[in-house]
Amino acid sequence: MGASKPNTKAKVAATQLEPEWLDLEASVQKTCKYIEEAAKNGAELVAFAEAFIPGYPAWIWSRPVDPVLSTQYIKNSLVVDSPEMRTIQECAAKNGIVVSLGFSENDHNSLYIAQAIIDSDGKILMTRRKLKATHMERTIFGDASGNSLNNVREEIHCAAWPPITPHQGGPDLWSLSKEGCQSLSQVYAIESQAFVLHCTTVITEKGIEKMSTQQGLLMTTPGGGASAIISCDGRVMSKALDPAEEGIIYAELDFDAAIFARSFLDVAGHYSRPDLLWLGVDTRQRKLIVDTPGTKAEEDVVAVV
Repeated sequence: MGASKPNTKAKVAATQLEPEWLDLEASVQKTCKYIEEAAKNGAELVAFAEAFIPGYPAWIWSRPVDPVLSTQYIKNSLVVDSPEMRTIQECAAKNGIVVSLGFSENDHNSLYIAQAIIDSDGKILMTRRKLKATHMERTIFGDASGNSLNNVREEIHCAAWPPITPHQGGPDLWSLSKEGCQSLSQVYAIESQAFVLHCTTVITEKGIEKMSTQQGLLMTTPGGGASAIISCDGRVMSKALDPAEEGIIYAELDFDAAIFARSFLDVAGHYSRPDLLWLGVDTRQRKLIVDTPGTKAEEDVVAVV
């Protein structure tokens, strides 16, 4: 028999859900619930929003210091090598679906905005951290190092966002609004010729009260859902849910459309000019303890002594 042809189509799912705020156990249960739902509806990939476990720390945009909530947030953030992560991996394997999980990573009680790609057999294919936490996020999240750049050329990009709301026309940043964030995802699709799963979360009065954000800059009123699936040429190909509605958005992707888009614009191929512009990347992981071997002469001295 000849080699089988690769699939040119795939059904994908972008979630729009309210997190189980500051509750790791409940967060894992809800994650698994929607992994199962997406799989039952025929999706081969399901994506979750930024810091879905245990919810985006919205209070940082109201007050930069809240020791009580910060402590609770650290204790309920997800450790990569943990029973909770293994539960999610087992759920992915049981349901035969790839999972893109956005979570707050707890690494020895230091936090990072993180993403994991879990294969349909439950194996973690990749974990990465946000290279630079944005503005007030830096009050609780650390920076990534070079190993978070070890990615592949994408066909599907899982864009993870917190709750985002429409711009009100004031002096606040348009780039932080629903319109601004979706524009970034659409431009990403155009530039990369990748399909984009633009995943956001919902915040209700429950979350607002939990984090006391009523008087803050962001996430002060119920809503925030703006999930979408964006085609590889930048157009939105999904129907939006209500901003306060929880659910899953589905779409069937045709990868031939990406080939069509790249025939016009391929920034990593025929449209690039590496003779003029190139990218230097340091992919090393920066560790606290680095064992630097000595020279051969130094090692001989130690051996003689």
